[in-house]
Amino acid sequence: MSIKEHLKKIGRGKDGARALSRGQAADLLGQVLDGAVSELEIGAFCIAMRVKGETAEEMAGFLDALEPRLQRWSAPAHSPLPSVVLPSYNGARKLPVLTPLLAGLLARQGLAVLWHGCATEDARAHPEAILPALESAGLLSAELQPGKVCWVPTQRLQPGLQRLLDVRRSVGLRNSAHSLVKLMNPVAGPALLLSSYTHSEYLHSMSATLALTGTNALLLRGTEGEPVADARRCPAMDAFVAGRSWRIQEAQGGPLLPLADGPTPDADATLHWTQAVLLGQRAIPEPIALQVRHTLELARLIASGQIPTPPHPSTP
Repeated sequence: MSIKEHLKKIGRGKDGARALSRGQAADLLGQVLDGAVSELEIGAFCIAMRVKGETAEEMAGFLDALEPRLQRWSAPAHSPLPSVVLPSYNGARKLPVLTPLLAGLLARQGLAVLWHGCATEDARAHPEAILPALESAGLLSAELQPGKVCWVPTQRLQPGLQRLLDVRRSVGLRNSAHSLVKLMNPVAGPALLLSSYTHSEYLHSMSATLALTGTNALLLRGTEGEPVADARRCPAMDAFVAGRSWRIQEAQGGPLLPLADGPTPDADATLHWTQAVLLGQRAIPEPIALQVRHTLELARLIASGQIPTPPHPSTP
């Protein structure tokens, strides 16, 4: 087997490259995940897609290849609400990483939270360093269950995907896997994905993929790429249910406001501040509180089984 023919389509530069069909994309990534191709071919795939950019059909094909190869976590049998999937891959460089706080607050609402991820850059603080804050609050669990956060490293989900993410350490550039992990669903059962993008062009591509695949999701511009609302100014949030989308939260205008009594980006400071918020000793930043409310609203809507008519269609 070889991905040579696929590389010939996608590797002809920005103007000459052609998009793969959904089936071709699935075949290509399946071989990469199974370790059936050389390191040289993997590098060529990563750079070619980086230059060309992924279409929604290609991302859907990559998901088609990934999903049967994922280690699945069973949704709680008697939970009235879908599980929440929280991908965490960017970490933080200039701001405190507040994804663990979001995970804990969602669990406090009775939701089962599957939080997965890994560090992809050595220069960034990864949220895994804040795990003790959730553990001390009694919110961590090895199983997916209501009111708890289940932390799963990417290596356990799919070793081939972890290898693809690690290519960044060699070439210094993101690849398709960095978008794929923000779109995948490791839960066997009803789920709501909290996804994020870093730049506006990814809003378009990720929205198109979520709509094409009929994924239930809340999509926002993340804080340094993490799927948590910026505590200094609320970003726009788009809801996706069964292929339909609408703007559920408009972006807050005005300047970025400093986070009152917030932590420094240092992991220890963030850990202790997160513990204090979860214990009710410090206030929850309003943008994150809004994200929690919208997530709970969407989870209840999905559980109701009613496909809504979007009141305000999103226009990415």
